[in-house]
Amino acid sequence: PADLKTYFTGLKLPVPTVKVVSVNGAHNQPTNANSADGEVLLDLEVAAAVAPKAPIVVYFAPNTSQGFLNAITTAIHDKTNKPSVISIGWGGPESTWTAQSMDQFDQAFRAAALLGITVCCAAGDNGSADGVADGQPHADFPASSPFALACGGTKLAANGQAISSEVVWNEGSDSATGGGLSAYFPVPAYQQSLKLPTAAQAGRGLPDVAADADPNTGYRVRVDGQNLVIGGTSAVAPLWAGLLALLNQKLGKPVGFLNPLLYGSLVGKGMTRDIVSGTNGAYQAGPGWDACTGWGSPVGTALLAALQGGGPPLA
Repeated sequence: PADLKTYFTGLKLPVPTVKVVSVNGAHNQPTNANSADGEVLLDLEVAAAVAPKAPIVVYFAPNTSQGFLNAITTAIHDKTNKPSVISIGWGGPESTWTAQSMDQFDQAFRAAALLGITVCCAAGDNGSADGVADGQPHADFPASSPFALACGGTKLAANGQAISSEVVWNEGSDSATGGGLSAYFPVPAYQQSLKLPTAAQAGRGLPDVAADADPNTGYRVRVDGQNLVIGGTSAVAPLWAGLLALLNQKLGKPVGFLNPLLYGSLVGKGMTRDIVSGTNGAYQAGPGWDACTGWGSPVGTALLAALQGGGPPLA
């Protein structure tokens, strides 16, 4: 609470209302800024800075695959707090997950889509290899679920209030946006018309969207009494979550499962800045969707206008 008060007072923003939900008896165990504390506060501070008046709920669960799943399902079916957007900064290469686990998470995200909840997932911070040293590209899960809004990363340079350049975030294999093709999930219906990168097996392409993830131009946060600048796609997921919370408020209803709209009625509406320069290792950015930054970084006003124009069913 002290970190949040100091942080938001410094930004001249209201201190957010944060509720804590314990899953399976778990609770926060603060240690140091480089631990999970940093991830949790990064999510909190970025989302609440974008959507200052949105109520925020943090779900603490055991640090296991089952605990992670239980946290997600608890949030999705939380009839008390009724979240309209969920932000997930955790993930890992698909090859490190069991098929059973991936199916369980995917089913949970499918339920979220049907309930009108957007699930924003970080696409990974280790380039197209996703930290696997076998020379092959790997997609990051749970972002690779077709029911997740996979959030990739850009490198943003600004001149005052104006953006001077924005390219794919790639400072090396251990500091670059994830992205690529799922080896587990087939191409979803909403991506059937895309020209996906050539691969041995075509699968769900990710990310869907992006935003600044470069730690050099990252997000000022306060963790365990320290002021830090943090980057990574785990900052992009809460940024998009905060933006979607604002859009939900303006629209008077939840956007819900955004992906079919992103690849359908919203195409060509200027809702994102198209990133056309850079690579995340195996994949190259280019006009339109690509496996580095998806459709690009958000243009909130254009996205709101496009959503107000209507579209097909959200789920």
